[in-house]
Amino acid sequence: MFIDSHCHLDRLDLAEFNQDLSKVVENAHQANVSEMLCVSVTLEEFPSMVEKTKQFPNVWLSCGAHPLNQEQMIDADNLFALADNERVVAIGETGLDYFYAPETQAVQQDSFVKHIQVANKINKPLIIHTRDAQQDTLDIMRAENAQNCGGILHCFTETWEMAKQAIDMGFYISFSGIVTFKNAAALREVAKKVPDDRILIETDAPYLAPVPHRGKQNQPAYVIEVAKHLASIRGQSVEHIAQTTSQNFKQLLF
Repeated sequence: MFIDSHCHLDRLDLAEFNQDLSKVVENAHQANVSEMLCVSVTLEEFPSMVEKTKQFPNVWLSCGAHPLNQEQMIDADNLFALADNERVVAIGETGLDYFYAPETQAVQQDSFVKHIQVANKINKPLIIHTRDAQQDTLDIMRAENAQNCGGILHCFTETWEMAKQAIDMGFYISFSGIVTFKNAAALREVAKKVPDDRILIETDAPYLAPVPHRGKQNQPAYVIEVAKHLASIRGQSVEHIAQTTSQNFKQLLF
């Protein structure tokens, strides 16, 4: 069985599934995907995400605000209150993205710090997004003692040097469909080096559909393609990837 460690079920275009989210979850079940982590990107939309997914006991939730959704400073008290939900197993996604929004660095950093502080306060791991902000991401993680709560660097696209430093802080590295892309040779080299006990798989659905589904809307059922590619480049079986990544998910979040 596989676990999709990062998806956005509330952001799927359900027209493809006859407006029925249960069809997405059933597709995942048919593909041997046993559980999913539905990740929050804004606090304003979090209650709606809770409502949309409440009927699915195999869908877990995170609570947080994506670094590109930072129109205003985040309210740490609101984050803390919303995260007090029995289905919330992680805080985020949070982090830094200087590729798309370098002009909001200060606001992003403030938000990232507050997410780490809340995660440490309630002892739930972080879901971290980082792009073109390696040093600042690591510096803030260290300054705020992110190693105390741990977490995931999701949809990882950075260097082995960054991955190694995060792993040394107790973090996990999660690979998405990007690892299957033709132009992702450097990322595949990183994926070869991540230890078995620190690797996860994800879809980031509805985004970044893996080969052979490029151009389609992504969904949790497609996480098996990520597993297949990781198995191939790491010289391991798909079954080994499934077992290892599922164990890692449970170890971190439960």
